[in-house]
Amino acid sequence: MSFLLILPVLMPIAAGICVWLIPALNTSAHRSRITLATLFATLALLVPILLMGEMTLPLFTLSDNLPIFLHADALGKLFACVMAFVWAMAGMYSFEYMTHEGHEKRYHALNLMTLGVLMGLCFSGSIVTFYMFYEAMTLLTMPLVMHSGRKDAVAAGIKYLIYSVLGASLVLLGLFVLAPCMTGVSFIPGGALDASKAAGRESFILIFGFLMLAGFGAKAGLFPLHGWLPTAHPAAPSPASAVLSGVITKAGVLGVIRLIWYWLGAETLRGTWVQTTLIALALLTVLAGSLLAYREHHLKKRLAWSTVSQVSYVLLGLLTLSPAGFVGALLHVVCHSLCKDVLFMSAGSIILHTGETDVRRMTGLGRRMPVTLGCFAAAALGLVGIPPCLGFFSKWELAQAALSMADVPSFLNWLIPVVLLVSALLTAGYLLPIVLKGFFPGCNEDRAVCSPDAAAESWSMLIPMLVLAILSVLLGMFPGPLTALTADLAAMLM
Repeated sequence: MSFLLILPVLMPIAAGICVWLIPALNTSAHRSRITLATLFATLALLVPILLMGEMTLPLFTLSDNLPIFLHADALGKLFACVMAFVWAMAGMYSFEYMTHEGHEKRYHALNLMTLGVLMGLCFSGSIVTFYMFYEAMTLLTMPLVMHSGRKDAVAAGIKYLIYSVLGASLVLLGLFVLAPCMTGVSFIPGGALDASKAAGRESFILIFGFLMLAGFGAKAGLFPLHGWLPTAHPAAPSPASAVLSGVITKAGVLGVIRLIWYWLGAETLRGTWVQTTLIALALLTVLAGSLLAYREHHLKKRLAWSTVSQVSYVLLGLLTLSPAGFVGALLHVVCHSLCKDVLFMSAGSIILHTGETDVRRMTGLGRRMPVTLGCFAAAALGLVGIPPCLGFFSKWELAQAALSMADVPSFLNWLIPVVLLVSALLTAGYLLPIVLKGFFPGCNEDRAVCSPDAAAESWSMLIPMLVLAILSVLLGMFPGPLTALTADLAAMLM
């Protein structure tokens, strides 16, 4: 049954090509039907893959030592489910939104093809296969950033491409240099480092391992390669901003996980300058992203800086190289994917219906858009980490992992929880006032952004937001199954 692995990859790509090239599909109704059917068919195809054990599907061989193949393991299945589900919700949201944005055919075609590439990324069986899909993902998502064709959007797309290519180049350089020290290019739980080949080359391996991790960190928004996020998100259409933040950044996270636990090996990095330096960069990114989000008044830029901060929570947990940190990181992957998509969808709906982007001018928003702002509130509470939201449990695990670290400078044991707490307070400071002023305008009600004749909320855009918001709350109220799943995965790797 391993042939099933290729279907979630090929089907969205083929559907996207058909939407773009076949003239008979030029009507909005036809495009919407095909896109919606493909999104949910991809989800349906993941069900039998989830129910089966690990599967491997050889594709082709570049040379004797470079096989290109797909492999479904527990980690790939988890990321594939999160990415495909969130992508489907953003796709549903985009149908009405893109009628106002224009160029629907191009957007939906690229959107579907990117989904197929992401499924290939999740099920990559080797670092070479992963790199091929990783580069394809960048090339397909860049036009989404540049979609409007405005000068600022084109500049943002070019900046996104430059940062992405720079990060990918660091990964490729490390791949070329370190491959001779490995047993092969396949992902192996525990790592593929060949001890006999690596003997005497430890410093060499650490240097290029650091460069590879920094390269994947560029997609995840790790300082100093984070600059594309606050530029790309405001320029892209809101559905694209949602998946760039909620899904595409997780491709960088998946790259970091594969590199540490499936290729280099966590023991190679434990207690080294690489671990300490990357933890310091992640802490800086968490704090700086929160501070810059707090100072930003443009709604989508504020959410973009928030993504810079929140994704580095995930990297921070992974870099503790501990089971608790790994569990906390994966929990926060799910939390951030759900909540940040809701926030960007809500922002898109607000901007579409009111034309307002300045958070200081959104007083009284809850009068005309109560469901949208309610979804925004639920997602905001999740990111702040107020119990019983899932963000509370992910941050709890991250703090526990920090306090128990033994192979890093001791000051990091208390510095990490302090930074997490300060960042949570800043998150509350830049998200919750939008909700409070929206629902409780007080004496400023006469200056509300939504006039009585403002356009009503659209249910075709509300339903995906409601689904994601409710799911984020339910996972926070009943975190046991997800926590057990991530704990089992951590136990297998450590």
